[in-house]
Amino acid sequence: MPKASSTRRALARPSAAIDTRIEEEDRAIAHARAVIGSSRDECERQLTAYPSARIGKIHRLVPGVARRSGGCDDNPARELVAPFLRDPSKPIVLAIARPVHKKNLVRLIDSFGTNSVLRERCNLVVLAGLRDDLSSGEAEQQQVLQGLVDAIDRHDLYGRVAYPKAHTREQVGALYELAARTGGVFVNPALMEPYGLTLVEAAAHGLPVVATKIGGPQDIIGELEHGLLVDPQDETAIGGAIERLVTDTALWKRCARNARTNSLGVNWDAYAAGFLAIARDIVAATPARCIAPASLLVSDLDNTLTGCDHGVTRIGQFFRRQRDFGFVIATGRSIVEARRLVRDWKLPVPLAWITAVGTEIYVERDGELALDQGFAERIRHQWHPGAIERALAGLPGLVPQPDYDQRAYKRSYYAECPGLAKRVEERLRQCDIPARVVFSHDRLLDIMPRQAGKAAAMRHVAAMLGIPLDRVFAAGDSGNDADMLTACRNAILVGNHAEEVAALASRPNVYLARRSHASGALEGILAHHRAQRVRGRQAGRVPA
Repeated sequence: MPKASSTRRALARPSAAIDTRIEEEDRAIAHARAVIGSSRDECERQLTAYPSARIGKIHRLVPGVARRSGGCDDNPARELVAPFLRDPSKPIVLAIARPVHKKNLVRLIDSFGTNSVLRERCNLVVLAGLRDDLSSGEAEQQQVLQGLVDAIDRHDLYGRVAYPKAHTREQVGALYELAARTGGVFVNPALMEPYGLTLVEAAAHGLPVVATKIGGPQDIIGELEHGLLVDPQDETAIGGAIERLVTDTALWKRCARNARTNSLGVNWDAYAAGFLAIARDIVAATPARCIAPASLLVSDLDNTLTGCDHGVTRIGQFFRRQRDFGFVIATGRSIVEARRLVRDWKLPVPLAWITAVGTEIYVERDGELALDQGFAERIRHQWHPGAIERALAGLPGLVPQPDYDQRAYKRSYYAECPGLAKRVEERLRQCDIPARVVFSHDRLLDIMPRQAGKAAAMRHVAAMLGIPLDRVFAAGDSGNDADMLTACRNAILVGNHAEEVAALASRPNVYLARRSHASGALEGILAHHRAQRVRGRQAGRVPA
């Protein structure tokens, strides 16, 4: 899990040691058959910055956390911080990090010290590694430790801040628990955090978090929904986010509940199973595939195929029995995330991957997934992403999605209401910028070249595989599937579809499934097959 490239970007000055490490990591990546990262940021931004990185070799596995059965005793934590704090019953703002500059611990103390609400209502506990005294360790550690003490003194935080020189694993777990029981917050203010496992550890204890928006934490908080993201350079924003959590009881309880519930699936057993699955795929012989299947299902992934284990099992059995029926994924997700979801749900491996809302196609070449450059060339005409960003800058209610969701031929935003899609289209038209706008899932807004989209990608893949369009089936559930479901002669709208595409059910080419998820997709395939046979028999009775 290389981190040196991202570390170099976070450093103020060049570092020969970091440059050497980057070269070593790049050589390792070049010779690896698989590279495993923890977060989307790490997989899709940090790792791809290495010259030898290839997206087809990169996989994402979410690390696990150790969980204790039953409750956790917080007495070891109370004993650890008691010598420092005047009133240990106050909510604890907890930070755990190595004493290095990029962890931004001094700014955290400044944020705490300049926020009158936090000074009055909370205690701050900082575990900054292990030390014998302030002169322990290398020069950087000494500088950071001295900076912490200076900041505590400058803000006169004695009795409000604990910074123990040593701690055990038991005491760390107890501190998470104590912070949660006192209504506190865990904080990771790093200038750049490749992943942020402490945020998941905090979640396992039901402890809400405030974390840097740079790096892996945006994935963790996006998936666990247990805290707030902040600009690590903004001292006021860090203190304000902590204050918001400790003073808004409803928000704190919601984040704490999400933390415990949503982190249950984050465990080392799941990580090990995912690692083994990747390793087996690498060492196994390439499975026999039908190079030119007679029929093809092009299906959305989230909520169309996923959502029901029984349905996934049934559609998997269908493809194993129907060897002449090909399978292609068409998703709004990136290729790294699509592969992770297919692996996690044990779906069949597709013949091709249509990703990023139909702006990228990946196919296997020489044993490795690679971007279809031919499709990329077809859709690039009149694509001006910079002009789009300038035209939409400052539009109320429109917020850019993370950097890794901004693809070569896609610009993605969060929209506060469906009506924004029309306003975006109007703004682009006024600026004479040709582009397609796709709104889905009540808040996701994607902008892409006019020639792109799932329908265009579906036709491209069908032609590549030599399959007539009347033998192509398409299944979907949301707005980013609308063009594909409209264009496909054998379209399937699964029973759990979103309201935004409900009107498509009235189209003659669309079968509305009674069942949901993968069972609905399979129901639609079989229904269209029956209809084709009926039409074939009727055509056979018509005189020439």
